[in-house]
Amino acid sequence: MTGGLVVVGASLAGLRAAEAARKAGYTGPVTLIGDETHLPYDRPPLSKAYLDAAQQPDVIFREERHLRHVLGVDLRLGAPARALDPARRTVHVGDQEISYDGLVVATGATARTLPGADGIAGVHTLRTLDDAIAVRRALDAGARTVVVGAGFIGSEVASGARKRGLPVTIVEAAPTPLVRAIGAEMGEAVAGLHHRAGTELRCGVAVERLEAEHGRIRRVHLSDGSTLEADLVVAGIGADPATGWLLSSGLECDNGIRCDATLAADGAAGVYAAGDIARWYNPVFEQPMRIEHWTSAAEQGAVAARNALDPAAAMPYSTVPYFWSDWYTHRIQFVGVPGADEVRIVSGRADEDRFVALYRRGDRLTGVLTLNGRAIVMKYRGLLARRASWTDALEFAEQRARLAAARG
Repeated sequence: MTGGLVVVGASLAGLRAAEAARKAGYTGPVTLIGDETHLPYDRPPLSKAYLDAAQQPDVIFREERHLRHVLGVDLRLGAPARALDPARRTVHVGDQEISYDGLVVATGATARTLPGADGIAGVHTLRTLDDAIAVRRALDAGARTVVVGAGFIGSEVASGARKRGLPVTIVEAAPTPLVRAIGAEMGEAVAGLHHRAGTELRCGVAVERLEAEHGRIRRVHLSDGSTLEADLVVAGIGADPATGWLLSSGLECDNGIRCDATLAADGAAGVYAAGDIARWYNPVFEQPMRIEHWTSAAEQGAVAARNALDPAAAMPYSTVPYFWSDWYTHRIQFVGVPGADEVRIVSGRADEDRFVALYRRGDRLTGVLTLNGRAIVMKYRGLLARRASWTDALEFAEQRARLAAARG
């Protein structure tokens, strides 16, 4: 491959793409392009352990020497891609054109920001390492914290503040947290973790405006007329696929880059997508998906690279989505997809700190939510991969219950 493999996006999916190319025996040039100056780093700890009062963890995946001299990767960091020309097989980076024979696009997603937040110190999103450094610094200073959005990122920030004994309020526009992620019933159940930890959770209200003094955040005005004092505001209101640089490329972008089951971009030979930006057909659930999860990003990066290097032998990528979130001293895990005709708790209770809930669509098990159920969630992921029926899932749950009772 004279142009070699080019990977745009130097986060988890991009790194795994470069590593997979070498593991597959590819000895040609591999170029890794990233818009940040940081080496590829792990994002999940940024809203978890990185915010703890203890010494901050090292989130860098690989040292520069390993990337350049062991993997033989040409690193182009701090250089965002600005355009793609699939016909000429070139990526425009700054004033340079980089040619490719195979391309993996892994530019991820961009955090949504609060209206009116520009130029106000103390108002942040939490997507990048620089974001995490700024939020940690504010928590170190004892900031009164307001989190906008009761999703997983926002809830983890709130958890980090409460672990330090700091006051924190979560503002959520929807009447129930996490409706799209785990459904209304279970969203209400996990919201109890906030109440029990002393976090104030206000649902059904929106941010009306932000008030600054001397350029720094001081108050958050809400749609119900109330006001919250704040030294730190963190917006956890979702993210959008980073497709802006692809507007002139001709790629089909609709909530991400549209791809087939092999992660090949529609209408662009040699272009594959991986991670948060990929919207591909998942054979397990027989529907298009775009997943913003660590596990999927790692897996997709590797598959996309192998397929880009050998398109004639391209293999489909299928998965059972999996994510986890740490709140206070608890771990929430979900496998599958949340849309369901029925949600049934088969172990524990919704008002307790340990339960397992199954999601049914038609006559098939489609999702499983666990609170503090680390030992069981992957067994259910196996059932989902085998497309287990609802009856089979309930029988499995009953077997687990009998075993637990026998152990006393």
